[in-house]
Amino acid sequence: MTMAPHLPDLFKKQDWTTDDLDSLPEGLRYELIDGRLILPSPTGFHQILSAKLALALEPNCPTGYVSVPDLSLEIDRRNEPRPDVVVVHERYMFRTPVPIDGALLVMEVVSPTSHFRDMNAKVEIYAAAGVSSYWVVDPTVDGDMLMTVFERNEAGQYERVAGTSKVFSTDVPYPITIDLPALTALRDKYLAAREDA
Repeated sequence: MTMAPHLPDLFKKQDWTTDDLDSLPEGLRYELIDGRLILPSPTGFHQILSAKLALALEPNCPTGYVSVPDLSLEIDRRNEPRPDVVVVHERYMFRTPVPIDGALLVMEVVSPTSHFRDMNAKVEIYAAAGVSSYWVVDPTVDGDMLMTVFERNEAGQYERVAGTSKVFSTDVPYPITIDLPALTALRDKYLAAREDA
């Protein structure tokens, strides 16, 4: 019988694989990025923003696809990311992690500690895995919330096709509209409540 490691012991290991994940305590929220174990602890606003983005992606989902928050993706032995929102085929609704080839669109919400991963490491990982659309929403910037849109080109690399803080509408990978000013206003409301407390 293998004992689950204590949490402090988790940080001693340097190079994780998906085989090592079975040793984690049950129910622990994690991501595996380039062999690094990450234990995210999102704020309430991060979770609300992810839920609102998942709802915004839902209306025109292609038949057989659904928008899901906080779902692990199976990529390779050193990568099992857990994006904030993913549009996946409905055949995977009772499976985790979901095979990456079932992902139509992946979205990440930047937190103060995830900016480099979301804008660099995950760009490379998702592009190499064949995900055609990768979007990053950054609520941590001063001023308006910023969304960066990456699309995979014929060479298999992501190209930055949009960066905006306005209402964003596209037909790729299907018709979607994201009201970034409304999300910025929601963030600012919660920031003001924090300052008033």
